[in-house]
Amino acid sequence: MLQGKKILLGVSGSIAAYKAATLVRLLVKEGADVKVIMTQAACDFITPLTLATLSKNEVSVTISDNQSWNNHVILGRWADVMLIAPASANTIAKMANGFCDNLLLAVYLSATCPVLFAPAMDEDMWHHTATRHNIEKLLSYGHQQLPVEKGELASGLFGEGRMAEPADIVTYLDTHFGDKKPLAGKKALVTAGPTQEPLDPVRYISNHSSGKMGIAIAEALAAAGAEVTLVLGPTWLSTTAQGVKTLKVVTAAEMLSNSEAHFYTSDVVVMAAAVADYRPKSVADKKIKKGEGDGLTLELEKTQDVLRTLGTNRPAGQVLVGFSLETNNEKEYALKKLREKNLDMIVMNSLNDQGAGFNYDTNKVTLFDRNGIATDLPLKSKQEVAKDIVIAITGIMQNSNTRIVV
Repeated sequence: MLQGKKILLGVSGSIAAYKAATLVRLLVKEGADVKVIMTQAACDFITPLTLATLSKNEVSVTISDNQSWNNHVILGRWADVMLIAPASANTIAKMANGFCDNLLLAVYLSATCPVLFAPAMDEDMWHHTATRHNIEKLLSYGHQQLPVEKGELASGLFGEGRMAEPADIVTYLDTHFGDKKPLAGKKALVTAGPTQEPLDPVRYISNHSSGKMGIAIAEALAAAGAEVTLVLGPTWLSTTAQGVKTLKVVTAAEMLSNSEAHFYTSDVVVMAAAVADYRPKSVADKKIKKGEGDGLTLELEKTQDVLRTLGTNRPAGQVLVGFSLETNNEKEYALKKLREKNLDMIVMNSLNDQGAGFNYDTNKVTLFDRNGIATDLPLKSKQEVAKDIVIAITGIMQNSNTRIVV
């Protein structure tokens, strides 16, 4: 809950500023103490009087009104969190580059608390290289970006760039503060890492997965209050996070049997492991020696599909999440997997994205909900991606009709 939390809301010039009224009302209803700062341009879309009435606090617009001044340093130090919503392309650019030509920016540069921002702009502006660079700068400062939504825009076009809905922002803030453990009392199962399928006593078939993403998800689920079982393939990584029990496996068959033992009692299942699709049809009991011929022919057989096998008879009410790592036709393959394996959500990776995929400390993913609606997440640390995935899972558990919001 947000009871007693001090939230400094910055409203910049965007048509989405009208949503600030609903946002303030919801925050106050949650028990938060809200103070609002507006840019002069924001006043063209919604009046300070409206937000002052809803917040029960005076709204600040200018540094000085010729009789007194708004102490931006005090405001910046007052808050538990500074939330800029909507954050226009102009305001994002100024934040990223240290501009200070209005009160909102002066307070932002004085803020000693975490800073969250909810972008709002037209699709072409959102995808412009300059905006992408500015977003990356803000993320590098440690700020948190709420993802934009897709829908009808002020231009009349349909696309990405809409500000997150007020109710979704409140959910994000709830998780940010961690005052309540949304998954307390729930059991979760996570698979992570590669599998190894032996050829002989010294050789095996495997892949490049390190298990970083799956381990991060297990830790994020535990931080949200869940009791987590992590089925971990062969990797040099491990976790000591409280609330995570690790079961180490090697082959796809072991991954399936260990997962199956916990699957039917788990409220949340995230299958993040990179399980081998094939294994040698026969395994030599001695090391295969280099023969005199030109090569070696291996006969492979399919492994049992862990996700499909478990998803076929999943318990009612369970949230099941899969991963799709692709090199081409990413969306097509991800949506096919979503349908065929009876998932509530699928996390799509592309090896074509710089800084994403195996062994990186960062990741760039797209979340697809059961209806195929996409939420694109920017490049960020795998720990932050894991938190976003857990927020989405929490939303699904709270309401089976809830769209993904991270």
